[in-house]
Amino acid sequence: MSGGRKTPRLDRRMVLEAPERVADGAGGFQLTWGTRGVVWAAVRPGTGRETAGVEVRAAQVPYRITVRAAPVGSSMRPRPEDRLRDGTRVFTLLAVTEEDPRGQYLTCFAREEDPA
Repeated sequence: MSGGRKTPRLDRRMVLEAPERVADGAGGFQLTWGTRGVVWAAVRPGTGRETAGVEVRAAQVPYRITVRAAPVGSSMRPRPEDRLRDGTRVFTLLAVTEEDPRGQYLTCFAREEDPA
């Protein structure tokens, strides 16, 4: 990468999944996840914060997940609302941007979800 930045170490195998709507037979739909492929990624936790709800306190830790870029329009290019799965861990993508000026890598801003 240019500008003195190191090339990211993509050492985690993750499955890229996209949301799919499936008719439920009663006029509605059910959300399922379809596999689009496998990517290699570098996963870095961001700064954690604690949020308070009416009766619940929850810790939130955002993640920055770097992957090799795919061309715009490619099914292998992550998009917001997609998710990355690492075994039982699931990361929902909130935003995706180019990591470097040459567009070789993408940064996915994500949050870890309960896999249930």
